[in-house]
Amino acid sequence: MGPGLGCCLLLLLLGSSEGLGSSGEQRGPEEEEDPWGRARYEALEKHLGAVGAVSKRYWQLLACKVWQESCEEEGAEDVEGDEPRWSLPLVGQDYLEVLSAWYCSFSKCCVTGDCRVVNNITGLEADLSRQLHGQHLARGIIIQALRGFLQSPAPRDALVLSFHGWSGTGKNFVARLLAGHLYRDGLRSECARVFISLFHFPHPKYVDSYKAQLEKQIGETTRLCKQSLFIFDEAEKLHFGLLDAIRPFVARHDRKAGQRRSIFLFLSNLGGNTINEVALDFWRAGRAREEISMEFLEQRLRMELLEPAENGYARSPLLEENLIDFLVPFLPLEYHHVKLCARDAFLARGLPYTEAALDEVARTMVFVPKEEKLFSAQGCKAVSQRINYFLP
Repeated sequence: MGPGLGCCLLLLLLGSSEGLGSSGEQRGPEEEEDPWGRARYEALEKHLGAVGAVSKRYWQLLACKVWQESCEEEGAEDVEGDEPRWSLPLVGQDYLEVLSAWYCSFSKCCVTGDCRVVNNITGLEADLSRQLHGQHLARGIIIQALRGFLQSPAPRDALVLSFHGWSGTGKNFVARLLAGHLYRDGLRSECARVFISLFHFPHPKYVDSYKAQLEKQIGETTRLCKQSLFIFDEAEKLHFGLLDAIRPFVARHDRKAGQRRSIFLFLSNLGGNTINEVALDFWRAGRAREEISMEFLEQRLRMELLEPAENGYARSPLLEENLIDFLVPFLPLEYHHVKLCARDAFLARGLPYTEAALDEVARTMVFVPKEEKLFSAQGCKAVSQRINYFLP
Protein backbone atom coordinates (compact mmCIF):
# COMPACT_ATOMS: atom_id res chain seq x y z
CA MET A 1 0.00 0.00 0.00
CA GLY A 2 1.27 3.48 -0.78
CA PRO A 3 2.14 5.29 2.47
CA GLY A 4 0.53 8.57 1.46
CA LEU A 5 -2.77 7.01 0.45
CA GLY A 6 -2.80 4.68 3.45
CA CYS A 7 -2.09 7.57 5.84
CA CYS A 8 -4.87 9.64 4.38
CA LEU A 9 -7.38 6.81 4.81
CA LEU A 10 -6.11 6.07 8.33
CA LEU A 11 -6.42 9.70 9.38
CA LEU A 12 -9.92 9.76 7.95
CA LEU A 13 -10.77 6.70 9.99
CA LEU A 14 -9.23 8.02 13.20
CA GLY A 15 -11.03 11.29 12.74
CA SER A 16 -14.33 9.43 12.60
CA SER A 17 -13.43 7.00 15.38
CA GLU A 18 -14.14 9.59 18.04
CA GLY A 19 -17.76 8.55 17.87
CA LEU A 20 -17.05 4.86 18.53
CA GLY A 21 -18.85 3.63 21.57
CA SER A 22 -20.99 6.77 21.80
CA SER A 23 -24.17 5.44 20.24
CA GLY A 24 -26.30 6.51 23.17
CA GLU A 25 -26.01 3.28 25.13
CA GLN A 26 -25.28 3.61 28.88
CA ARG A 27 -21.60 2.77 29.41
CA GLY A 28 -20.55 0.84 32.51
CA PRO A 29 -18.17 2.10 35.19
CA GLU A 30 -15.25 0.15 33.70
CA GLU A 31 -15.80 1.74 30.31
CA GLU A 32 -16.03 5.20 31.90
CA GLU A 33 -12.67 4.63 33.55
CA ASP A 34 -11.13 3.09 30.42
CA PRO A 35 -12.03 5.19 27.34
CA TRP A 36 -10.21 2.63 25.18
CA GLY A 37 -12.11 -0.32 26.60
CA ARG A 38 -12.37 -3.69 24.93
CA ALA A 39 -15.57 -2.89 23.04
CA ARG A 40 -14.08 0.22 21.45
CA TYR A 41 -10.86 -1.63 20.70
CA GLU A 42 -12.72 -4.40 18.90
CA ALA A 43 -14.74 -1.84 16.93
CA LEU A 44 -11.58 0.03 15.95
CA GLU A 45 -9.89 -3.24 14.95
CA LYS A 46 -12.85 -4.10 12.75
CA HIS A 47 -12.81 -0.66 11.08
CA LEU A 48 -9.04 -0.81 10.55
CA GLY A 49 -9.40 -4.18 8.86
CA ALA A 50 -12.06 -2.83 6.52
CA VAL A 51 -10.08 0.30 5.72
CA GLY A 52 -6.96 -1.76 5.15
CA ALA A 53 -8.75 -3.83 2.54
CA VAL A 54 -10.28 -0.76 0.90
CA SER A 55 -7.03 1.20 0.87
CA LYS A 56 -5.22 -1.82 -0.59
CA ARG A 57 -7.78 -1.91 -3.38
CA TYR A 58 -7.41 1.85 -3.89
CA TRP A 59 -3.67 1.44 -4.22
CA GLN A 60 -4.08 -1.44 -6.67
CA LEU A 61 -6.39 0.64 -8.87
CA LEU A 62 -4.05 3.63 -8.71
CA ALA A 63 -1.09 1.42 -9.63
CA CYS A 64 -3.16 0.00 -12.48
CA LYS A 65 -3.75 3.51 -13.81
CA VAL A 66 -0.08 4.45 -13.44
CA TRP A 67 1.57 1.20 -14.48
CA GLN A 68 -0.86 -0.18 -17.01
CA GLU A 69 1.12 -3.34 -17.77
CA SER A 70 0.14 -4.73 -14.35
CA CYS A 71 -3.61 -4.30 -14.81
CA GLU A 72 -4.39 -7.63 -16.44
CA GLU A 73 -2.26 -9.54 -13.96
CA GLU A 74 -3.96 -7.96 -10.95
CA GLY A 75 -7.38 -8.39 -12.51
CA ALA A 76 -6.75 -12.12 -12.86
CA GLU A 77 -5.79 -12.35 -9.19
CA ASP A 78 -9.06 -10.70 -8.18
CA VAL A 79 -11.08 -13.23 -10.14
CA GLU A 80 -9.24 -16.27 -8.84
CA GLY A 81 -8.83 -15.14 -5.23
CA ASP A 82 -11.23 -15.47 -2.35
CA GLU A 83 -11.34 -11.75 -1.55
CA PRO A 84 -14.49 -9.89 -2.60
CA ARG A 85 -14.26 -7.46 -5.53
CA TRP A 86 -14.54 -3.92 -4.20
CA SER A 87 -16.72 -1.39 -6.00
CA LEU A 88 -15.52 2.08 -5.12
CA PRO A 89 -18.00 4.86 -4.37
CA LEU A 90 -18.17 7.76 -6.80
CA VAL A 91 -16.14 10.03 -4.55
CA GLY A 92 -13.46 7.34 -4.39
CA GLN A 93 -13.27 7.19 -8.16
CA ASP A 94 -12.88 10.98 -8.25
CA TYR A 95 -9.99 10.87 -5.79
CA LEU A 96 -8.41 8.07 -7.81
CA GLU A 97 -8.51 10.24 -10.94
CA VAL A 98 -6.98 13.16 -9.02
CA LEU A 99 -4.18 10.99 -7.64
CA SER A 100 -3.33 9.44 -11.00
CA ALA A 101 -3.36 12.86 -12.70
CA TRP A 102 -1.11 14.20 -9.92
CA TYR A 103 1.37 11.39 -10.42
CA CYS A 104 1.39 11.84 -14.19
CA SER A 105 2.06 15.55 -13.81
CA PHE A 106 5.68 14.93 -12.87
CA SER A 107 6.49 11.44 -14.09
CA LYS A 108 6.10 9.18 -17.07
CA CYS A 109 3.07 7.18 -16.07
CA CYS A 110 2.77 4.76 -18.95
CA VAL A 111 4.86 3.19 -21.65
CA THR A 112 3.03 4.92 -24.50
CA GLY A 113 2.79 8.37 -22.92
CA ASP A 114 -0.97 8.30 -23.54
CA CYS A 115 -1.80 9.70 -20.10
CA ARG A 116 -0.26 13.00 -21.15
CA VAL A 117 -2.84 13.54 -23.94
CA VAL A 118 -5.51 16.07 -22.96
CA ASN A 119 -7.07 17.17 -26.30
CA ASN A 120 -8.66 20.30 -24.86
CA ILE A 121 -10.29 21.59 -28.04
CA THR A 122 -12.68 23.84 -26.11
CA GLY A 123 -9.74 25.56 -24.44
CA LEU A 124 -7.90 25.82 -27.74
CA GLU A 125 -10.91 27.45 -29.39
CA ALA A 126 -11.20 29.95 -26.52
CA ASP A 127 -7.50 30.85 -26.64
CA LEU A 128 -7.50 31.22 -30.42
CA SER A 129 -10.48 33.56 -30.19
CA ARG A 130 -8.79 35.63 -27.51
CA GLN A 131 -5.15 35.62 -28.60
CA LEU A 132 -5.01 35.02 -32.37
CA HIS A 133 -5.79 38.37 -33.96
CA GLY A 134 -7.09 38.95 -37.48
CA GLN A 135 -7.18 35.28 -38.50
CA HIS A 136 -10.81 34.25 -38.82
CA LEU A 137 -10.03 31.75 -41.60
CA ALA A 138 -7.20 30.00 -39.77
CA ARG A 139 -9.14 29.85 -36.53
CA GLY A 140 -12.21 28.25 -38.13
CA ILE A 141 -10.32 25.73 -40.25
CA ILE A 142 -8.05 24.53 -37.44
CA ILE A 143 -10.84 23.98 -34.93
CA GLN A 144 -13.07 22.25 -37.47
CA ALA A 145 -10.26 19.99 -38.69
CA LEU A 146 -9.04 19.00 -35.22
CA ARG A 147 -12.49 18.42 -33.78
CA GLY A 148 -13.51 16.15 -36.64
CA PHE A 149 -10.22 14.26 -36.54
CA LEU A 150 -10.17 13.72 -32.76
CA GLN A 151 -13.83 12.68 -32.63
CA SER A 152 -13.12 9.82 -35.01
CA PRO A 153 -12.44 6.71 -32.87
CA ALA A 154 -9.93 5.22 -35.32
CA PRO A 155 -8.98 7.53 -38.21
CA ARG A 156 -7.36 5.68 -41.07
CA ASP A 157 -5.19 8.59 -42.14
CA ALA A 158 -3.06 11.22 -40.52
CA LEU A 159 -4.35 14.80 -40.29
CA VAL A 160 -2.16 17.08 -42.41
CA LEU A 161 -2.41 20.87 -42.10
CA SER A 162 -0.28 23.32 -44.05
CA PHE A 163 0.00 26.86 -42.63
CA HIS A 164 0.78 29.64 -45.13
CA GLY A 165 1.39 33.35 -44.76
CA TRP A 166 3.89 36.08 -44.03
CA SER A 167 6.26 35.88 -41.10
CA GLY A 168 4.77 37.10 -37.82
CA THR A 169 1.13 36.37 -38.69
CA GLY A 170 0.75 33.63 -36.08
CA LYS A 171 1.78 30.30 -37.63
CA ASN A 172 4.32 29.35 -34.96
CA PHE A 173 2.14 30.82 -32.24
CA VAL A 174 -0.78 28.59 -33.26
CA ALA A 175 1.47 25.52 -33.49
CA ARG A 176 2.67 26.08 -29.89
CA LEU A 177 -0.86 26.78 -28.69
CA LEU A 178 -2.16 23.66 -30.40
CA ALA A 179 0.53 21.47 -28.81
CA GLY A 180 -0.26 22.98 -25.41
CA HIS A 181 -3.92 21.99 -25.69
CA LEU A 182 -3.30 18.51 -27.10
CA TYR A 183 -0.68 17.49 -24.54
CA ARG A 184 -0.22 18.26 -20.87
CA ASP A 185 3.48 19.04 -21.50
CA GLY A 186 2.90 20.94 -24.76
CA LEU A 187 5.95 20.94 -27.00
CA ARG A 188 7.95 19.25 -24.22
CA SER A 189 5.82 16.14 -24.61
CA GLU A 190 7.60 13.06 -25.90
CA CYS A 191 4.75 12.72 -28.39
CA ALA A 192 5.35 16.13 -30.02
CA ARG A 193 8.30 16.63 -32.36
CA VAL A 194 9.43 19.92 -33.92
CA PHE A 195 11.75 20.05 -36.94
CA ILE A 196 13.20 23.34 -38.21
CA SER A 197 14.54 22.93 -41.73
CA LEU A 198 17.77 24.93 -41.60
CA PHE A 199 18.50 23.89 -38.01
CA HIS A 200 17.89 20.15 -38.18
CA PHE A 201 18.74 19.58 -41.85
CA PRO A 202 21.29 22.30 -42.74
CA HIS A 203 23.55 20.51 -45.27
CA PRO A 204 22.07 19.18 -48.56
CA LYS A 205 24.96 16.74 -49.00
CA TYR A 206 23.82 14.82 -45.91
CA VAL A 207 20.23 14.47 -47.07
CA ASP A 208 20.39 10.66 -47.16
CA SER A 209 21.50 10.57 -43.53
CA TYR A 210 18.81 13.10 -42.57
CA LYS A 211 16.22 11.04 -44.40
CA ALA A 212 17.10 7.88 -42.46
CA GLN A 213 17.07 9.76 -39.16
CA LEU A 214 13.73 11.42 -39.92
CA GLU A 215 12.09 8.13 -40.88
CA LYS A 216 13.39 6.56 -37.67
CA GLN A 217 12.20 9.41 -35.44
CA ILE A 218 8.72 9.56 -36.96
CA GLY A 219 8.39 5.78 -36.83
CA GLU A 220 9.52 5.55 -33.19
CA THR A 221 7.21 8.35 -32.11
CA THR A 222 4.17 6.86 -33.81
CA ARG A 223 4.91 3.51 -32.18
CA LEU A 224 5.43 5.08 -28.76
CA CYS A 225 2.38 7.35 -28.79
CA LYS A 226 -1.19 6.60 -29.72
CA GLN A 227 -1.39 10.26 -30.72
CA SER A 228 1.64 12.05 -32.11
CA LEU A 229 2.26 15.57 -33.39
CA PHE A 230 4.93 16.56 -35.93
CA ILE A 231 5.67 20.21 -36.73
CA PHE A 232 7.87 21.17 -39.67
CA ASP A 233 8.86 24.83 -39.56
CA GLU A 234 10.20 26.56 -42.71
CA ALA A 235 8.67 23.72 -44.72
CA GLU A 236 9.50 25.42 -48.02
CA LYS A 237 13.19 24.83 -47.24
CA LEU A 238 12.85 21.08 -46.73
CA HIS A 239 14.79 19.04 -49.26
CA PHE A 240 12.69 17.02 -51.69
CA GLY A 241 14.19 13.80 -50.31
CA LEU A 242 13.03 14.63 -46.79
CA LEU A 243 9.50 15.28 -48.01
CA ASP A 244 9.65 11.92 -49.74
CA ALA A 245 10.56 10.34 -46.38
CA ILE A 246 7.48 11.89 -44.77
CA ARG A 247 5.15 10.74 -47.53
CA PRO A 248 4.61 7.10 -46.34
CA PHE A 249 3.38 8.37 -42.98
CA VAL A 250 0.65 10.53 -44.54
CA ALA A 251 -0.16 8.78 -47.84
CA ARG A 252 -3.58 7.13 -47.85
CA HIS A 253 -2.53 3.82 -49.39
CA ASP A 254 0.90 3.50 -47.78
CA ARG A 255 -0.13 3.80 -44.15
CA LYS A 256 0.13 0.58 -42.19
CA ALA A 257 -2.91 -0.76 -40.38
CA GLY A 258 -1.11 -0.62 -37.04
CA GLN A 259 -0.22 3.06 -37.22
CA ARG A 260 -1.80 5.34 -34.68
CA ARG A 261 -3.34 8.79 -34.68
CA SER A 262 -0.88 11.36 -36.10
CA ILE A 263 -1.06 15.08 -36.84
CA PHE A 264 1.38 16.79 -39.22
CA LEU A 265 1.76 20.58 -39.34
CA PHE A 266 3.78 22.27 -42.09
CA LEU A 267 4.59 25.97 -41.56
CA SER A 268 5.62 27.96 -44.60
CA ASN A 269 5.90 31.51 -45.97
CA LEU A 270 4.83 30.19 -49.38
CA GLY A 271 1.60 31.69 -50.66
CA GLY A 272 2.02 34.80 -48.54
CA ASN A 273 2.02 37.10 -51.56
CA THR A 274 -1.25 35.68 -52.91
CA ILE A 275 -2.90 35.89 -49.50
CA ASN A 276 -1.79 39.49 -49.10
CA GLU A 277 -3.00 40.46 -52.57
CA VAL A 278 -6.45 39.09 -51.83
CA ALA A 279 -6.59 40.96 -48.51
CA LEU A 280 -5.46 44.18 -50.21
CA ASP A 281 -8.03 43.81 -53.01
CA PHE A 282 -10.80 43.44 -50.43
CA TRP A 283 -9.60 46.54 -48.57
CA ARG A 284 -9.44 48.60 -51.75
CA ALA A 285 -12.97 47.48 -52.63
CA GLY A 286 -14.17 48.69 -49.23
CA ARG A 287 -14.92 45.18 -48.02
CA ALA A 288 -14.06 43.84 -44.56
CA ARG A 289 -11.35 41.21 -44.33
CA GLU A 290 -13.83 38.97 -42.48
CA GLU A 291 -15.69 38.66 -45.81
CA ILE A 292 -12.77 36.74 -47.31
CA SER A 293 -13.89 33.13 -47.64
CA MET A 294 -11.83 30.00 -47.97
CA GLU A 295 -13.67 29.11 -51.18
CA PHE A 296 -12.47 32.37 -52.72
CA LEU A 297 -8.90 32.15 -51.44
CA GLU A 298 -8.05 28.46 -51.64
CA GLN A 299 -8.00 28.12 -55.42
CA ARG A 300 -5.65 31.09 -55.87
CA LEU A 301 -3.43 29.87 -53.03
CA ARG A 302 -3.21 26.36 -54.43
CA MET A 303 -2.35 27.69 -57.91
CA GLU A 304 0.60 29.65 -56.50
CA LEU A 305 1.83 26.68 -54.52
CA LEU A 306 1.76 24.42 -57.59
CA GLU A 307 3.70 26.86 -59.79
CA PRO A 308 7.17 25.62 -60.82
CA ALA A 309 9.62 26.59 -58.12
CA GLU A 310 13.06 25.68 -56.87
CA ASN A 311 11.91 24.70 -53.39
CA GLY A 312 11.07 21.05 -52.76
CA TYR A 313 7.82 21.72 -50.92
CA ALA A 314 6.04 23.12 -53.99
CA ARG A 315 7.10 20.08 -56.04
CA SER A 316 6.49 17.52 -53.31
CA PRO A 317 3.95 14.68 -53.49
CA LEU A 318 2.23 16.28 -50.49
CA LEU A 319 0.75 18.90 -52.81
CA GLU A 320 0.76 17.03 -56.10
CA GLU A 321 -1.02 13.99 -54.65
CA ASN A 322 -3.43 16.06 -52.50
CA LEU A 323 -2.09 14.59 -49.27
CA ILE A 324 -2.64 17.88 -47.42
CA ASP A 325 -6.08 17.93 -45.83
CA PHE A 326 -6.32 21.69 -45.29
CA LEU A 327 -4.39 24.69 -46.56
CA VAL A 328 -4.58 27.21 -43.74
CA PRO A 329 -4.06 30.86 -44.82
CA PHE A 330 -2.80 33.46 -42.35
CA LEU A 331 -3.82 36.97 -43.43
CA PRO A 332 -1.50 39.98 -43.09
CA LEU A 333 -1.94 41.97 -39.88
CA GLU A 334 -3.13 45.56 -39.78
CA TYR A 335 -2.33 48.40 -37.38
CA HIS A 336 -5.03 47.57 -34.85
CA HIS A 337 -3.94 43.92 -34.80
CA VAL A 338 -0.40 45.01 -33.90
CA LYS A 339 -1.83 47.05 -31.03
CA LEU A 340 -3.63 43.96 -29.74
CA CYS A 341 -0.38 42.01 -29.90
CA ALA A 342 1.33 44.77 -27.93
CA ARG A 343 -1.44 44.63 -25.34
CA ASP A 344 -0.97 40.86 -25.01
CA ALA A 345 2.77 41.36 -24.56
CA PHE A 346 2.24 43.85 -21.73
CA LEU A 347 -0.28 41.54 -20.04
CA ALA A 348 1.96 38.49 -20.40
CA ARG A 349 4.66 40.30 -18.43
CA GLY A 350 2.24 41.69 -15.87
CA LEU A 351 2.93 45.28 -16.91
CA PRO A 352 0.46 48.18 -17.02
CA TYR A 353 -0.21 49.82 -20.36
CA THR A 354 -2.10 52.72 -21.90
CA GLU A 355 -3.61 53.24 -25.34
CA ALA A 356 -0.87 55.77 -26.00
CA ALA A 357 1.79 53.14 -25.21
CA LEU A 358 0.15 50.64 -27.56
CA ASP A 359 0.10 53.26 -30.32
CA GLU A 360 3.76 54.04 -29.75
CA VAL A 361 4.69 50.36 -30.07
CA ALA A 362 2.60 49.95 -33.24
CA ARG A 363 4.13 53.04 -34.85
CA THR A 364 7.62 51.55 -34.57
CA MET A 365 6.64 48.76 -36.97
CA VAL A 366 7.06 48.96 -40.76
CA PHE A 367 3.83 48.91 -42.80
CA VAL A 368 3.35 48.11 -46.49
CA PRO A 369 2.49 48.68 -49.35
CA LYS A 370 4.34 51.94 -49.66
CA GLU A 371 1.22 53.91 -50.61
CA GLU A 372 -1.40 52.46 -48.26
CA LYS A 373 0.87 51.34 -45.38
CA LEU A 374 -1.83 48.89 -44.44
CA PHE A 375 -0.09 45.66 -43.40
CA SER A 376 2.69 45.12 -40.87
CA ALA A 377 5.72 43.83 -42.77
CA GLN A 378 6.75 41.70 -39.76
CA GLY A 379 3.30 40.93 -38.48
CA CYS A 380 3.54 40.84 -34.70
CA LYS A 381 7.09 39.52 -34.64
CA ALA A 382 9.39 41.54 -32.37
CA VAL A 383 6.47 43.34 -30.70
CA SER A 384 7.29 41.77 -27.32
CA GLN A 385 10.87 43.07 -27.57
CA ARG A 386 9.84 46.57 -28.65
CA ILE A 387 7.81 47.24 -25.53
CA ASN A 388 11.09 47.35 -23.60
CA TYR A 389 11.75 50.78 -25.14
CA PHE A 390 8.58 52.16 -23.55
CA LEU A 391 9.05 50.92 -20.03
CA PRO A 392 9.84 53.46 -17.27
